[in-house]
Amino acid sequence: DIQTNIPDSLQRSDLNLPELSEVETIRHYTNLSRSNFGVDNGFYPLGSCTMKYNPRINEVVARLPEFNIHPLSKNHKGALQIIYELEKYLCEITGMHAFSTQPAAGAHGELTGTMIMKAYFGKRGEERTTFIIPDSAHGTNPSSVSLCGFRPVQVKSSSSGGIDLDDLRQKMNTGVAGIMITNPNTLGIFDENILEITKIVHALGGLCYLDGANMNPMLGIVKPADFGIDVMHLNLHKTFSTPHGGGGPGAGTVGVIKELEPFLPTPRVNEKLEFEQSEESIGRIHSFYGNFGILLRAYSYIRAIGAAGLRNVAENAVLNANYMKEKLKKHYHLRYDRICQHEFVIDDSLMPNNVTTNDIAKRLIDFGFHPPTIYFPLIIQGAMMIEPTETEAKENLDAFIETMIRIVDEAKDDPQKLTKAPLNAPIGRLDLVGAARNPQLTWCSRET
Repeated sequence: DIQTNIPDSLQRSDLNLPELSEVETIRHYTNLSRSNFGVDNGFYPLGSCTMKYNPRINEVVARLPEFNIHPLSKNHKGALQIIYELEKYLCEITGMHAFSTQPAAGAHGELTGTMIMKAYFGKRGEERTTFIIPDSAHGTNPSSVSLCGFRPVQVKSSSSGGIDLDDLRQKMNTGVAGIMITNPNTLGIFDENILEITKIVHALGGLCYLDGANMNPMLGIVKPADFGIDVMHLNLHKTFSTPHGGGGPGAGTVGVIKELEPFLPTPRVNEKLEFEQSEESIGRIHSFYGNFGILLRAYSYIRAIGAAGLRNVAENAVLNANYMKEKLKKHYHLRYDRICQHEFVIDDSLMPNNVTTNDIAKRLIDFGFHPPTIYFPLIIQGAMMIEPTETEAKENLDAFIETMIRIVDEAKDDPQKLTKAPLNAPIGRLDLVGAARNPQLTWCSRET
């Protein structure tokens, strides 16, 4: 017997551990991995998330031993050069004057950008307490400005899917710090009034923030600075092909115009590949210098495809989305029937036999497709936001389209297939209401 200092009352006599061979263990975890769905093994049309293929060259670069360095090491000039050059590339792509790579995600970038705006107005001695947010915005937008101490004020959408200019003029005043706009918005629509929108906000001293989650269709075509954006973030884990499944890691790099550069997070990397500080900076917002592995992957992506490749990304993303939209609008309701950008939104209002968006999403699993974003944006009831990205072949788009049409036919002839779906997945239809009201937050074996 092994002698320990643990009291007998606290010792377990029977641990009931499974006795498994190595091959049984390997098969168990391999089968579990096959149950996980990712962009590598199927179509992932998750709207506003740009779940594009992650080129393997990015992974090769990120695993180079030269970049396997401790962040406190003094031998990191190469890493600093990557950060410095990446910031310059992002400036060229967006028209911004300067970037910070510290923020770790889109919402983190939003908060950082809002903090920069608050510091800017603080230096000017202006007390601005509100922030304008479109009703089609990502949910993180009002949360980010609220965390920074501003009160979000909602502006409604127009009949064409953009911002209602009359409503914006009514709500814009000298107490508004700015507007946080997504363009193209979550409907996949590029706002044709974007120049007027930024003009209205600037006229009363406000700043314009761009939620850059939907930058994919604008690469090499339009620069946000050209339509009046003062602050923005880019999701490198969306637009620039770095992986972002499983909750991270990500990168929500923040860009600003020249007037706002002093307020960027510090330390910053200068042209001498040295760190520099700014007395007006909002300070450090991430340990060390951001998620370097993600920055490295994005850098590799930009260098690999170049300026022409980035524009090709945007053009094909828009082409794929419009192709799918035109095919599906004959079978699903499309509220805003106009040219879209990278994504589009249909809904379940035409579905027979009370079949819902949730039923459609669950049935898609049976056919090997990840469901699109559902029930968002909130301004469209029963919404399905579909973003094919540029990396899907026409054959994959056609297969998804045919499946969506088949689901409509099933809704007419055999709706139970939908209301009980998924039928072929490892786990069937879950009791979502029961899970929400009676969550099981810890695992217990069946024996206990």
